[in-house]
Amino acid sequence: MSQAPANARLDAAQFVKDQIRTVPDWPQPGVQFRDITPLLQSAKALRVLIDLFVQRYIDARLDYVAGLDARGFIIGPILAYELNLGFIPIRKVGKLPYRTVSESYQLEYGAATVEIHEDACGAGDRIVIVDDLIATGGTMMAGKKLLERLGAVVVEGAAIIDLPDLGGSQLLRAAGLPLYTVTEFGGH
Repeated sequence: MSQAPANARLDAAQFVKDQIRTVPDWPQPGVQFRDITPLLQSAKALRVLIDLFVQRYIDARLDYVAGLDARGFIIGPILAYELNLGFIPIRKVGKLPYRTVSESYQLEYGAATVEIHEDACGAGDRIVIVDDLIATGGTMMAGKKLLERLGAVVVEGAAIIDLPDLGGSQLLRAAGLPLYTVTEFGGH
């Protein structure tokens, strides 16, 4: 994968991080919610973010970008467009109209399920999975399993934010998924 000079990446990553708003005690007390909406509202910040991803994947010989419901649907199609690739939505259960393959995973309090169309990709297709952040890693792991069940090669998982204290990035790497994140925030 292509890489910009290290100092340019650091400056761009810091600029992106500076655009992310922290909302304390939302959606529940004790949670520090990392809000990407200011990042998305700024034309310059959005361009810098997408350019970081494009520089990362321009030479990766990808076939698709897959995006996780819901905020992966914001970045994923833009990245796919910029790389001249197709986009695969990985949706919450019950949202896709055609025959699907599903994968359930555990949340901190309960379980969730995501799905893709059974013909979303083929054997050997090279795919990067995109989401806004990695917390516990469950959604991205489920997306990885779905794509691999269809025969795809998941080249990397990509996110704007890593929340390493929640263990998701460690879990994903231990499962063999390389990760690229633009920035990280400690704590919960």
